[in-house]
Amino acid sequence: MKISKKAGILIFSLLGLALAMIILLHQNNDPGVNPQQELLKKLISCSVIVASCIVFAKGYDKFTTLPVELFQSRHLIWKLAKNDFKKRYAGSYMGAVWAMIQPVVTITMYYIVFDKIMGNSINRGTGEIPYVLFLTTGLVPWFYFTEALTNGTNALLEYNYLVKKVVFKISVLPIIKIIAATFIHAFFACVMLVVAAIYGYYPTVYTLQIFYYSACLFILVLALSYTTCAIVVFFRDLAQIINIALQIGMWATPILWNIDTLSPRWVVILKLNPLVYIVNGYRSAVYEKEWFFQDFFSTMYFWIITVVLFGIGAAIFKRLKVHFADVM
Repeated sequence: MKISKKAGILIFSLLGLALAMIILLHQNNDPGVNPQQELLKKLISCSVIVASCIVFAKGYDKFTTLPVELFQSRHLIWKLAKNDFKKRYAGSYMGAVWAMIQPVVTITMYYIVFDKIMGNSINRGTGEIPYVLFLTTGLVPWFYFTEALTNGTNALLEYNYLVKKVVFKISVLPIIKIIAATFIHAFFACVMLVVAAIYGYYPTVYTLQIFYYSACLFILVLALSYTTCAIVVFFRDLAQIINIALQIGMWATPILWNIDTLSPRWVVILKLNPLVYIVNGYRSAVYEKEWFFQDFFSTMYFWIITVVLFGIGAAIFKRLKVHFADVM
């Protein structure tokens, strides 16, 4: 079913209006919240929504072409993603088992060092959390993000023979790399739940939020990949810059350290990183027993920034893709 341009703009504008109304009417009952800061957050959020609606209306064709192509090619995407995952380990005796061994070895080493040798723990609002569990719930989404972004960035370069084919929809290439990385992430998430169960944190209804946060991470990394994979074709050094940025990003994201130990000013700055929302979300789903909508502004901020990044990525990809074959 194809949606007309006017209907698409109207639907997006109504969604934006509804979201702005929800933000304005939201009341935070936390007595420690500064009313002025709360009002500033609401005004900034609504301003970004209005600006996004205006930009979307002006560049409707640029922003909708990519999602439509992905939906129409969904069966091809699934088939290519499975083949990409199998091809990665083709020729080895153990095949895809190697993808499963790495997370198990990683978790085992952290367990020996931080739990048995150092005996570390993290003091959270829910009590003392074993450090290995705290670390695992941070590493699971981070490993997924780094692998998906790295593979998605290099998707066009790896499948350059398909890029040169006039009839092939090259827009499916980044997403098949991300889906292939999702297979490994699913196993790693299961290992995370096993580690949590060992320490007495058994799955509950809150654990289902792992699917939500995984979807959040999938869309975020997809939005970034369409920008990076298009630019890296013309600027190959971008791949190395991303690797360095990921090294810095691991320390800028509360994976190895507890964000609750920082001053409120630093917390606000660090939460500008959308991965903070994801990492905290995984921990909330596993052992903190909190729903994603309880952190209202973080949820709104994440989706606003993700939609904006996806729109930028779609526009850049469409603008540059006509030159891909000439450069490769």
